[in-house]
Amino acid sequence: MAAEPDRERVLAEADVSRETARRLDIYVAQLRRWQNVKNLVGPATLSEVWTRHIADALQLRAIAPDAETWLDLGAGAGLPGLVLAIAGHERPGFQVDLIESNARKCAFLTETARLTEAPAKVHNARVEQAIEAHRGMAVVCARALAPLGQLLTWAEPLLTTGTIGLFPKGRDVQAELTDAARQWKFVYDLVPSRTDSEARIVRVTALSRVDS
Repeated sequence: MAAEPDRERVLAEADVSRETARRLDIYVAQLRRWQNVKNLVGPATLSEVWTRHIADALQLRAIAPDAETWLDLGAGAGLPGLVLAIAGHERPGFQVDLIESNARKCAFLTETARLTEAPAKVHNARVEQAIEAHRGMAVVCARALAPLGQLLTWAEPLLTTGTIGLFPKGRDVQAELTDAARQWKFVYDLVPSRTDSEARIVRVTALSRVDS
């Protein structure tokens, strides 16, 4: 189990209500329960679930505080999308769409969204098949899904029409930026991660192809 001080610190820093904290507790309990059925996260990270996963997801709220519609690509264990939906449940009109191709992970997401009453919709589909139907979303995000260049390729229909991209990356972020620049021209900035001194969140605000 995660240490109680970690939970309290994360919740205090995120400034969430008691009701949201209760729903996040349900999410954490579900994550631990389903981990034995489907390997949702790295087993070693479960003992640090509040700092490694919950805080890591919640920090995206501060980067796009006014965004009401989010799209999470390759949602997996609901990180960051389902956690963001739980945190946004008190905001009228807040909605997170979760795209996940694995049916068993979709079952986890659907059941956990129901238990937490999160404003989340689960789509059992491949990203490239579902992306076009989500034009107009305020933010598209993805965590530990693919290199940045591939994420930009998938999200092109959104990022070229005003959607903001938020893509958490680790110590290899500069190499991924260099590789992506071979195919894409994009306006971006790097936001330092609050949970990992070596990590950055790539915020993409404009995108076009190099040959356009």
